[in-house]
Amino acid sequence: MKLLVSMMASFQAAKSQEKAGTSDAETQAIAQIEKAGGVIRQIAQNDEHREVDFHLGASCSDQQLAPLPKIKNIVSLNLGKTSVTDAGLAYVKPLTGLVELHLEQTKITDQGLAQLKGLVNLRYLNLYGTAIGDAGLEQLAGLRNLRNLYVWQTKVSDEGIKKLKQALPGVDIEKGW
Repeated sequence: MKLLVSMMASFQAAKSQEKAGTSDAETQAIAQIEKAGGVIRQIAQNDEHREVDFHLGASCSDQQLAPLPKIKNIVSLNLGKTSVTDAGLAYVKPLTGLVELHLEQTKITDQGLAQLKGLVNLRYLNLYGTAIGDAGLEQLAGLRNLRNLYVWQTKVSDEGIKKLKQALPGVDIEKGW
């Protein structure tokens, strides 16, 4: 009987994996992200797009992001308040379907933003409380779909904002008070 129950459980797991179109490598990557403290969810019941959230996961390091490129359909990534640095953005770079990226209160610098140049679908980027300055904003000039950018408590100047708005007239840049 135990064998039958075990076989049924294996069959159901395989069917749900097949239904979700998840490969073994992707399943392992999801498990690694979850072990590192990340949460992965579908954004809606009948939608294959996913969000990955390390929010408040200060123990999340650059290397723990390594499995991200193996996970399909990530549209939202929250790394806010983690210890992620510029090196960790190398694992974000392949996620070209990203629409929303939270990097607030991380250790990201101007140099790291060069890794985001290929995120052409990005609409929302939160850089609040980072070491970003005007040089970092220049790295974002090619993100034509960017609509919301938060640079409160950064080194960004009014002149840097003006230059980026010239390159991306549709972007709303929030500098705070």
